[in-house]
Amino acid sequence: MTNVLWLQGGACSGNTMSFLNAEEPTVCDLIADFGIKVLWHPSLGLELGDRLQTLLWDCILGKTPLDILVFEGSVVNAPNGTGEWNRFADRPMKDWLNDLSKAAKFVVAVGDCATWGGIPAMEPNPSESQGLQFLKRKEGGFLGKDYKSKAGLPVINIPGCPAHPDWITQILVAIATGRIADIALDSLNRPQTFFNTFTQTGCSRNVHFAYKATTAEFGQRKGCLFYDLGCRGPMTHSSCNRILWNRVSSKTRAGMPCLGCTEPEFPFFDLKPGTVFKTQTVMGVPKELPPGVKKKDYALLTMVAKDAAPAWAEEDFFTI
Repeated sequence: MTNVLWLQGGACSGNTMSFLNAEEPTVCDLIADFGIKVLWHPSLGLELGDRLQTLLWDCILGKTPLDILVFEGSVVNAPNGTGEWNRFADRPMKDWLNDLSKAAKFVVAVGDCATWGGIPAMEPNPSESQGLQFLKRKEGGFLGKDYKSKAGLPVINIPGCPAHPDWITQILVAIATGRIADIALDSLNRPQTFFNTFTQTGCSRNVHFAYKATTAEFGQRKGCLFYDLGCRGPMTHSSCNRILWNRVSSKTRAGMPCLGCTEPEFPFFDLKPGTVFKTQTVMGVPKELPPGVKKKDYALLTMVAKDAAPAWAEEDFFTI
């Protein structure tokens, strides 16, 4: 039996909603097939008041083994480092988190807010929000860059706004079955099995990307979203087009630009009007290019690609 305790800080519950929609495996599979016991979850737990406090203290004191601590949402430190803006079970949430992280065998941060601070940590950050072990790309966060759980691992980061449901359940299964050591973490503590490729990998619009065939409208099934609509798929580490959402689709397949929500800098351009869904350019060249692409080479490639583009590059491949 693997005990899981799920807590929420400064959160919108989006990752909980995602988690409850997992399919490979489902939440029911976690319990029935993989021996996971959910000690408590904000949307599923039955304990309230004194009973909840007793459960939490039993985990801290070692009376109840805490195998996995899952945290969703940012760590709220306001005002003035007290954490009083986010109280839970008669204490600041940050105090519970500090004590529970010392007792946990593994700690998993789910979603952008828990990993990097997310939207709450945008300037001027009035809630003094942090991620568990990062603040944006800066190491440290609430627990500090040298933090290790009882199993000797840093916080396992599963970013996203929200995180893909199957990323969450598959990591929980890897821990519960003793196979987490087989999963390497990148420099931002993300499981490489999900984050070593770019969102563009598997995108159904790659042929349009190659021939610089663009679209300027949402919902269109043809044309690349990178050149006009600010799609960050070529620069964002995720497996959204390899492991489809609900086995069906992804943002780009639905005609929606990737927002780069698995990267610490999200939300990009600070959500300034006219920047989020518009590719930022300098003399017609995107300010940000896919890793490894030089601006001079890009300009030359663009001319060649557009000149070589076949007529079918403009066709709707999904027409039946």
